Amino acid sequence: MSYSERWQELFGPADDGPVMRLASTAPDPGTGGGGGGTGNLQHTKGPWTSASGTAGDLRTTTETSRAALGPGHEGVKAGAAGLSSVAALESVLTSWEERLRSVRDECEQLKGTLLKVAKEMGETDAAVDASFKGVDGGSKADEKR
Repeated sequence: MSYSERWQELFGPADDGPVMRLASTAPDPGTGGGGGGTGNLQHTKGPWTSASGTAGDLRTTTETSRAALGPGHEGVKAGAAGLSSVAALESVLTSWEERLRSVRDECEQLKGTLLKVAKEMGETDAAVDASFKGVDGGSKADEKR
């Protein structure tokens, strides 16, 4: 399907006049001129807010796991005294604790950053997407007539 055919499918033939208009360009019933919209653009809390929540959840889970590592290794030194694997195990424990702290801290920073983006952008991408879900461009309506 060509670009022109797709355009006509979505918006109708050019000679029929505009089928779809922006709210700000629709005729004002009182004046016949362009309307202005209400100025009350509403936004949803969508993907950015959700991502922030996920980062917060990951931060909490990571910290819970990190905190459980130490108690999970208690008594290993006494029970395996003299084995060279104890030193290796302690090294691995320290390494994992550092990694999990790093992940926890990064998730905390990311959570705040994503929430800030959500507030600044107002989730316009989700709102615009949702506003087009019911639009079929008239093609289905024309078939029913």
